[in-house]
Amino acid sequence: MNDKERQENRLPKIYDIPLTEIDDFPDHPFQVRMDEDMDQMVESVKGRGIITPITLRQKEDGRYEIVSGHRRKKACELAGLETVPAEIKELTRDEAIILMVESNLQRSVILPSEKAFAYKMRLDAMKRLPGRPSKDNSDPVGPNFGERSNQQLADESPDSKTQIQRYIRLTNLEPELLQMVDEGKIAMRPAVELSYLNDIEQQDLVPAMELADATPSHAQAIKMRKFSQEGKLTPEVIESIMCEEKPNQKEKISIPYASVKRYIPSSVPPDKTGDFILKALEYYHRHLERQRNDAR
Repeated sequence: MNDKERQENRLPKIYDIPLTEIDDFPDHPFQVRMDEDMDQMVESVKGRGIITPITLRQKEDGRYEIVSGHRRKKACELAGLETVPAEIKELTRDEAIILMVESNLQRSVILPSEKAFAYKMRLDAMKRLPGRPSKDNSDPVGPNFGERSNQQLADESPDSKTQIQRYIRLTNLEPELLQMVDEGKIAMRPAVELSYLNDIEQQDLVPAMELADATPSHAQAIKMRKFSQEGKLTPEVIESIMCEEKPNQKEKISIPYASVKRYIPSSVPPDKTGDFILKALEYYHRHLERQRNDAR
């Protein structure tokens, strides 16, 4: 065997796998968005095919599941292709979870909810790997968090250990509240405090926010958590806290996110939407100024 053959043997083998034989990764936390980026990817696939093969894991029934490449597979479907180039790796379920999360954290836009469930899945998988502590670490933010797994996850991720803990706390939020975090309506720090409320208390919070036409500040969320711990967080208490005037509260304009969503590029993260709108208003103001000057 010559050097060229040895080098070729070291390269991953790529196979053309029928799309009909591929399943999505179970409980995949990252969304496949039908947005501008997807439209561009579909056009690219039509013109050049898939440049980077997807990564698959073979299941016991002979079918395959995606470890990395859900968006590329969807683009192939939309482009009318029947197969996709893929590398097939021998991975356990937990090894596949770790690789799936690692590869998807490279995305340019990731919602807080996506990071929350992705970090939780990966941390749980890391704890189950051989050599990891076997004791129950059911509370992801607490004394049994699993320091070794926690620190290793932070070392291999773009977020700090503390931030990862905050994200994982978000998995305890009711879907409606978690969606508000994704939309930038509730900030991270109050969201973490609200995650300690029980399901009924969180459900009671939603109409109270609608009544107050506001979301909880960090101080209000802390107060609700304290009342909850004391068993005193009734709907009336929630409403009373939400109707408190915030120290820095000023007159504000409320615009439903759904009304402006179609004007916001998919590349703008939800927490940067306000900045984008302000910049757009600045450009529009300059446009009106130029029109007035031209009319003189």
